[in-house]
Amino acid sequence: MSGTDKITNIASDVEQIIRELAEAGNLGKGQLLVVGTSTSEVLGHRIGTSGTVETAAQIFAGVEAARRDIGFYPVFQCCEHLNRALVIEREAAEKYGLEEVAAVPVPKAGGSMAAYAYRQLHGACLVETIAAHAGIDIGDTFIGMHLRRVAVPVRPSIKNIGSAHVTMAYARPKLIGGARAVYTSEPEGSGLAVEQSPGTCD
Repeated sequence: MSGTDKITNIASDVEQIIRELAEAGNLGKGQLLVVGTSTSEVLGHRIGTSGTVETAAQIFAGVEAARRDIGFYPVFQCCEHLNRALVIEREAAEKYGLEEVAAVPVPKAGGSMAAYAYRQLHGACLVETIAAHAGIDIGDTFIGMHLRRVAVPVRPSIKNIGSAHVTMAYARPKLIGGARAVYTSEPEGSGLAVEQSPGTCD
């Protein structure tokens, strides 16, 4: 199979799995979606060996198609040569109080996906780390370091983008409080009030 054949349908497949993740994790406007990608793996090669900007462009198109409707901020993870820093729009970086770092991703130091995104996003910059609301990993690049706790895996209907394995997750708030804690709001008069023992709680 040629490289051209392998990138057919990539944009629509990426858009579909992002929409699935957004629905599962209630991803909304202004939230952060981190995307880790090995374009080499998409094309059936070992990570870091054969990436292409053309493949990156297809993935970016799928992300953008979903973004237009959902309104999240896309964030693209660089490769290990830039310590897995992230390409993000400066507007989003400022909104979340993220510190910019000085590097420009290129295919050989940052990866094809990050290099392409850097040139496409409005006012792109690089930051060292984020705590994203959700993420998609195309090619087992390991995005967990950039997700909020607690991560909840979501099984996509499309298991591979090209030849690359896909995993994805959204983050939920930690559950705290122990046995007596309540995690959902109930309407008044529901009869669910819990009688407290004297001196056991403020």
